[in-house]
Amino acid sequence: MSFVDEARIQVKAGDGGKGCESFYKDNYIRYPRPDGGDGGNGGDIIFKADRSIQTLLDFRFKQHYKAGRGGHASSKGKKGKEGADCILRVPQGTLIRDYETGLIIKDLVDDQASVTVAKGGRGGIGNERKKVPLPPKLGEKKIIHLELKIIADVGIIGFPNAGKSTLISNISKVRSKIANYPFTTKQPILGFVSKEDFHFIVADLPGIIENAHMGKGLGDRFLKHAERTNILVHLIDMAGSDMRDPLEDYEKLNYELQQFNDEFMLKERIVVANKMDLPNAEDNLKRFKKKFKIDVLAISAVNQEGLDPLIDKIEIILC
Repeated sequence: MSFVDEARIQVKAGDGGKGCESFYKDNYIRYPRPDGGDGGNGGDIIFKADRSIQTLLDFRFKQHYKAGRGGHASSKGKKGKEGADCILRVPQGTLIRDYETGLIIKDLVDDQASVTVAKGGRGGIGNERKKVPLPPKLGEKKIIHLELKIIADVGIIGFPNAGKSTLISNISKVRSKIANYPFTTKQPILGFVSKEDFHFIVADLPGIIENAHMGKGLGDRFLKHAERTNILVHLIDMAGSDMRDPLEDYEKLNYELQQFNDEFMLKERIVVANKMDLPNAEDNLKRFKKKFKIDVLAISAVNQEGLDPLIDKIEIILC
């Protein structure tokens, strides 16, 4: 299944049903009595967050949605049937925005949270209540922009080929595609980590490159998913594979995060030195600690070494 995190759709709430203009007359009343009922209200367009849905893919294939029209009224004060609401289920973490104004309607962070984006038209008023019947109103029509920002407790970020897919595969139940070349991960992948009574969700975010905050390599689309996380795991290739310098990688990674959103610098962060099983890793780690003077967890994701201390540290922060 393709991961789609943005979509634009057109929605139309239901029109109100017509009110009735009629008169009741029998042999016992001198003047006919108005008895026209009211038309039914049109249905609303409602978005509802559903944690079982992971992508906005369905909205790429179908882009027009319409709620039910209110039923027409009849004589003897009979009201028209209410129009059926159109309920659109979206992934938890979907941002609902009015496309034409750019205003945010609702951020559906919580599961089962909902919002009405277009109100159905009021049904017409019959002459039983009004001497002069009132016509029905049209339902609202809008263009809606949907943007998904995945929700996870922990986000793993780093440059391509840092070992993010290997790490998430070895600490969680997910098995993402793994290969020794950049950009193996081209979409966010969620994993579920369980340790006795402690559970958390981790996101394997696609590799960040220089100028990602400006959109290079779709970096701005990837970085936005890190905004929802509580903890950022900075995964550094400490062996310096592909002729990279782990010290420069760490500085560039922080720069990209800060340029995209200053609030990233306020999040809880864990710096992890990966590929400690490879040559040069120990020497690079010494240089790294000497320059930055921060706590670093040394691991080898491929050999599953040092993973328990990492999970323990995440547990301490989250709990």
